[in-house]
Amino acid sequence: MDYTYTTQMTCSSQIRFHIEDDVISNIQFIGGCNGNLKAIAKLVDGWTVDKIESYLRGNTCGPRPTSCADQLAIAVREAYNATHAA
Repeated sequence: MDYTYTTQMTCSSQIRFHIEDDVISNIQFIGGCNGNLKAIAKLVDGWTVDKIESYLRGNTCGPRPTSCADQLAIAVREAYNATHAA
């Protein structure tokens, strides 16, 4: 399933990705630090929701309480919960 998440308090405005069971792929950040976000997307492609959360959740950017990486962790958990709701 393809999923789009609207980010909060970051330079990127959206994150798009594919979720299959708990595996995330085809990550694309809209806006933000192009090179860094392309690198993050490549590095975590094929990772599970739990692994992405364990590595990226809680990362901040400057004085902001979040970051694009943190927003990705939030987004994949939200997508997982939405696709596995009882």
